[in-house]
Amino acid sequence: MSAQENKEIVRHFIDEAYNKGNLSIGDKWLTSNSVFHTPEADIEGIEGWKQYARAFLTGFSDLVVSVEDTIAEGDKVVAHWTCRGTHTGELRGIAPTGKQVTWTGIAIYRFAGGKIEEILGWNDALGLMQQLGAVPSE
Repeated sequence: MSAQENKEIVRHFIDEAYNKGNLSIGDKWLTSNSVFHTPEADIEGIEGWKQYARAFLTGFSDLVVSVEDTIAEGDKVVAHWTCRGTHTGELRGIAPTGKQVTWTGIAIYRFAGGKIEEILGWNDALGLMQQLGAVPSE
């Protein structure tokens, strides 16, 4: 697939998964041995990714992820995104606060055989936790 096609897949993947809550998109676009590297842990496989994504969809019932930019070269796509949502459900042990939050992140998606095989993701988890009041802001 071309770099442009891979960029379109990443945008579609993010939109379907996070904006539409369609986690079955992982079955279509992730390889069975996919790995999602986060600062907290390496998440393996499609089901592992679905559990990770489901936590955010549960925590933020009105979650919107806006892809701000994508850059592609070879078998990799970099996506920069902004998340917005209201904390209406439990998120990683944090009870709902009702607070509206915004945080950003970036991920590198590596393709193999026309599917996403590896994701290296980073998001502003500290900023998110500060907005939720889970950690002090100073």
